[in-house]
Amino acid sequence: MRLYAQTPARRSRQVLADLIAAALIYAAVKLALAVHDVITRLAEPGRKAESAGNSLSNGLDDAGEAASKVPFVGGQLKKPLRSAAEAGTGLADAGRSLQETVGHVATWTTVALIVIPVVFVLLLWLPPRLRWIRRSAVTQRLAAGPGGADILALRVLVGSQRELEALPTLPGGFAEAWRRGDEQVIADLAAIGLRRAGLRAQPPSE
Repeated sequence: MRLYAQTPARRSRQVLADLIAAALIYAAVKLALAVHDVITRLAEPGRKAESAGNSLSNGLDDAGEAASKVPFVGGQLKKPLRSAAEAGTGLADAGRSLQETVGHVATWTTVALIVIPVVFVLLLWLPPRLRWIRRSAVTQRLAAGPGGADILALRVLVGSQRELEALPTLPGGFAEAWRRGDEQVIADLAAIGLRRAGLRAQPPSE
């Protein structure tokens, strides 16, 4: 299986397309990670609220425990401190909830910013590359098999005629030369077929 063409022009285009695809995927990942960092910074108020809420709750709990030891009024002093401590706990819970929400948003945004561009790039880049790999493999098998040159020459004759303009004009035309088995004409046409697939014609064996 050949990944790149043998002809310089097509091979250069393939390498350029591969580099562009890789660069776009890399840029998408970098952008997604940068956006992730920006979004996660929004969780900083939540972290501060959680820390402040925990500190407030712990402090008021300690104060309530100390107040509960005051004779006669300890229970009454402890109740408002306990209520305030619960408010601190609620503040800490709200801070944690904000952090979790920001974390989910950051994660899913990052996934979307990576997956969508990568899928788009792959849909544009991968199918043509796979088609070329499959077509070049088929062409190579045809060229190496019995009568391969004749088949490639026939494919050229029934396809675009633009490349034939570079060949010398023949009496009766190329189709007539192919029918009578002109080896030089068949070799020239087969070479064109190989070039169309991005492959080089193999020199005849001695």
